[in-house]
Amino acid sequence: MRVPILKQGSYLIASIQDALSDEDLAQLQQELVARVGQARTRGVIIDVTALDVMDSFACRTLRDLAHTITLRGAETVIVGIQPDVAFALVRLGLSLSGAQTALDLEDGLALLDQHLQRGNTRGR
Repeated sequence: MRVPILKQGSYLIASIQDALSDEDLAQLQQELVARVGQARTRGVIIDVTALDVMDSFACRTLRDLAHTITLRGAETVIVGIQPDVAFALVRLGLSLSGAQTALDLEDGLALLDQHLQRGNTRGR
């Protein structure tokens, strides 16, 4: 299953609509990392609102993806983690450590805007 990746300004938004196989997650990881450079992206939002389950592989893949995108020079925000998914991740001892999270797409965009503004004022 392909995950739609939309470009909005200097951001990419990947909206996961359904549970992904391990292969699909690996493909998403490769595609997003490549598009960060191609599109000169400053921020990536990964929307997981539609997911009501997230296994350990998906959690690790998203965390690693966020780290990889950071190494490519962009910020990553994972948005839309459902309450039951958050509880399950905590109970299983899984973590998205190092990855930024936000409640929804609107908050994720605001967080990226905030980071870009802070970064722009540092360079002056």
